[in-house]
Amino acid sequence: MQEEITTLAKQVCERIVKDIITGTIAQGQKLNEPELARIHGISRGPLREAMSRLESMRLITRIPNVGARVVKLSYQELLEIYQIRESLEGLAAKLAAQAMSKEEKSNLRLLLNSHHKHILDTQGQSYFQQEGDVDFHYCIVHGSKNKRLIDMLAGDLYQLVRMYRYQFSLSSNRPQQALKEHDQICSAIEEGDGELAEWLMKRHINNARKNIMQRMQTQSTTQDGNNP
Repeated sequence: MQEEITTLAKQVCERIVKDIITGTIAQGQKLNEPELARIHGISRGPLREAMSRLESMRLITRIPNVGARVVKLSYQELLEIYQIRESLEGLAAKLAAQAMSKEEKSNLRLLLNSHHKHILDTQGQSYFQQEGDVDFHYCIVHGSKNKRLIDMLAGDLYQLVRMYRYQFSLSSNRPQQALKEHDQICSAIEEGDGELAEWLMKRHINNARKNIMQRMQTQSTTQDGNNP
C-alpha cells in the first residue's frame, strides 16, 4: 500500500514540477490541495507526499494553517543563486573536460543536436530542457565526477534554477544565444580544454543572469507603470 502511495506521489510530483517550471502554475500562486487532488485523481495521502517532495525541491513553501504557495524569489535571492552557479558550474565544466569519457562527450554533443532541433521546432521561442540526463547543465555537473558538486548543483538548487532558466528565456533571443553558448562549452569539453570550458560556462551563466535581471526590472517597471 505504501509503495503504491509513493509511486502515485512521484508521478503527481513530476507533473506539478513541470507545471511550475513552465509557468502553468505561476510563481507566488497559492496551491489549493483539494483541487490538485481532484485534478490529478488521487487521494490526499499521495498528494501530501507529493507536496513534501515539492517543498524539498524548494519549489513551494508551506506554512501551517495557511497553506502552500509556489516560490517567488526576490531580485537579491536570484542574484545570489546565479553568483553561486557561475562559480560552481564553471568548476564543473572544467572538471568535466578532464573527467568525461570519449563516449560521454559524444553523448553530450548528440544531446545538443536534439536541443537544436527543439529550438527550430519552436521557432526559437523556447529552450525547455527535460530534467536529468537530457539537461545540458545536469550532464556536465555529473560529468565532473565530483560528488559534492553534484549534490549541490543537481540537488539543492536544481529545480529552482530550471524554473527561472525556462521562464525568463521565453519570447526573447535568449534560446538561440544559449544554444550557441552551449555549443562552445561542449566543444571545449570535447577538446579537453578545462580552462576554456570553465571560462565559457562562467560567461554563459553571467549572460543568463543579466537576461533574468533585465526581464525582472522590465516587469517591475511595467507593473509600477500600471499602478494608479
